Amino acid sequence: MNTVWLALPLPQILRDVLAQRSGRIGMAIVCLHLAVALAAPVITPQDSAYQDASAMLQSPSFSHWFGTDRLGRDVFSRTLLGGREAMLIATAATFIAMAWGSALGILVALIGGRTDAIVMRFIDAMMSIPWILLVMLFIAALGSSSAALVPVLGFSYGLSVVYLARAAALDFVARDFVLAAQARGHSRWSIAATELFPNVRDSLAVQGAMQWSWILLAVSSLSFLGMGVAPPTPDWGQMIADARGIMQRAPWALISPMLALSSLVIGMNLAVDAWARVTGVERTRRVPGA
Repeated sequence: MNTVWLALPLPQILRDVLAQRSGRIGMAIVCLHLAVALAAPVITPQDSAYQDASAMLQSPSFSHWFGTDRLGRDVFSRTLLGGREAMLIATAATFIAMAWGSALGILVALIGGRTDAIVMRFIDAMMSIPWILLVMLFIAALGSSSAALVPVLGFSYGLSVVYLARAAALDFVARDFVLAAQARGHSRWSIAATELFPNVRDSLAVQGAMQWSWILLAVSSLSFLGMGVAPPTPDWGQMIADARGIMQRAPWALISPMLALSSLVIGMNLAVDAWARVTGVERTRRVPGA
């Protein structure tokens, strides 16, 4: 393999990210959320599904630190547990999106010609459909469940990855080391994996981190609309939807999940910004329709 530029080792990238103030803050927030998500079943003070009719809409107290919702459920416990399912779905869907999107994008850049044109016109057609409509169509066909959300979001968000991977790989397909590998009779899969991928992996890594935060927001948005994580599993989007009608009487039921969701997304964005600066990768904005 004779790549033009090899990515920095991961430990060095992490050290450089943590050397920046925004990177430290972002990583601290993300790590805190991950730790809470892992420990939530143990540290929650109340049963998140328990409904106490005598404690409905109670304000924050020693018994219920973040108050209770309209069904008398402990908001603090539900907030601690509310990100677990969404983060699991986002992680699995991001893996699927990055895997198929990167592979297809790099391959069509390498093959070029009519295959490239046909594939990209299909991607254009799919991305012309707003992501929420595309996901709703799939959910209507497959049903609303965590198992269905993972492949649906993985496909939907992988469309934009194809664009990025193809654009990044096009900078290298005409380089001498790729032409030499073709002359030696290497397969396209081999060239894509050993010659092209190492040169575009930093761009794809930054994109993958951004995809994770976008998919997390998508899961919460779908839960808000009643098509995401199914009750009684707590979810931040679902909690926000439940608290809409009582926001004047019990604002704590709305503020807690909103702060949890927004802080996680902000933390991820801060960490990704620092990562992009360290690796010299320009952070990609969200592609419209994705």
